[in-house]
Amino acid sequence: MKSLALVEKNSPREKKILLWSIVVALVLLIADQWTKWYFVRNFALYESVELIPGWLNFTSVRNFGAAWSIFSGQVLMLLLFGIAAGIGIVIFFRKLAENCPERYFALLMVLSGIIGNCFDRAFHGAVVDFIHVHYYDIWHYPVFNVADMAICTGVGIYVISSLFRKNPEKDQK
Repeated sequence: MKSLALVEKNSPREKKILLWSIVVALVLLIADQWTKWYFVRNFALYESVELIPGWLNFTSVRNFGAAWSIFSGQVLMLLLFGIAAGIGIVIFFRKLAENCPERYFALLMVLSGIIGNCFDRAFHGAVVDFIHVHYYDIWHYPVFNVADMAICTGVGIYVISSLFRKNPEKDQK
């Protein structure tokens, strides 16, 4: 199956995969920033609109920490960590991708999410979250945003790829 075959560095196929990965990452970044702009502009803080009764709301909140509000109040540290992680992805992109096409997408999805949340920390002082998944009043998942979905999906793709893909370059060492 050619689509999952390893890509050769600097080949036309690699350039095409990289281009499409960048397009996906840019679409995610634009969607993230547009939705956050919409919620900042049109929702009062903590305002909530029920989409699927008992399951899904749009709720405007601000997260002054990272996932599940860990390191809450450490905005500068989280911003610097995000910038460092983003720079690391860019610098080590080829090494991390290991010529696997799905990892190009995964890494750039993660990078787009990092950029989106760093932008929030830099310009809003907190991350703008609005997707609230819950089960009535029994269980609530932490409110999240498009950037968080991009990061989690990208990490998931990368982990699955790492677990199931055989890399001939590593096997030869």
